[in-house]
Amino acid sequence: MIFRTARSEARTVETGAGGGGAGGSVPRHVAIIMDGNGRWAKARGLPRAAGHRQGAEAARKVLRAAGEAGVECLTLYAFSSENWRRPAEEIGDLMGLLRLYIANELDSLHKEGVRIKIIGDYKAFQPDIVKLLEASVAKTAGNTRMTLAVALNYGGRSELVRAARGLAERAAAGELAPEAIDEAALDSALDTADLPPLDLLIRTSGEYRLSNFLLWQSAYAELLFVDTLWPDFDGDALRAAIADYSGRERRFGGR
Repeated sequence: MIFRTARSEARTVETGAGGGGAGGSVPRHVAIIMDGNGRWAKARGLPRAAGHRQGAEAARKVLRAAGEAGVECLTLYAFSSENWRRPAEEIGDLMGLLRLYIANELDSLHKEGVRIKIIGDYKAFQPDIVKLLEASVAKTAGNTRMTLAVALNYGGRSELVRAARGLAERAAAGELAPEAIDEAALDSALDTADLPPLDLLIRTSGEYRLSNFLLWQSAYAELLFVDTLWPDFDGDALRAAIADYSGRERRFGGR
């Protein structure tokens, strides 16, 4: 993967914005709900695992395109807290793919200056995966070209609960005055505290919901829903999404 210096129809929703339009600017932080792997595989008479493998290739293409476009952070919804309800065989396939992706991509990502960040309760995974994830985060911690945030065992509601509980514990210990708990304090307690504010959230496969993803962070993000199934989403599709974003007027409730 080397960084170098819309084809599907899109349905858009503007959630607010301030101080003028995006004005041709590139979003600093893009998040994607990568949906449609199973349907992609089913349409081709393939097992779901094949759709997940092709989805991993799509992630590689999109990460490359994001880096070339100047996106500072790309957050991918890889495994939700609800995904544990899927069949054990499919979960096993996903875990195997995660191991393979780390083994194949880590050195390349590190060489290209990509910092890896994990959001969500990833420690619920098997010990060897936890070790791989933490080693990946540690190895790339000093990289500054771009951040790849991967949401694993992530749920927006549980993130908010964890953040609120942490603030409550600090207040109970006398470390934080209750009246000091405001939006900034809560924001600083979230998994995404060190990431840029979310500018653009994309969901593939024609679904129109957030599915418990980045609920707090999406308050004033621009939303883009595309019909393309995730395995078919590529660099051109991301560039089309960025072009759509750049043409919007963001007001953040100001008018």
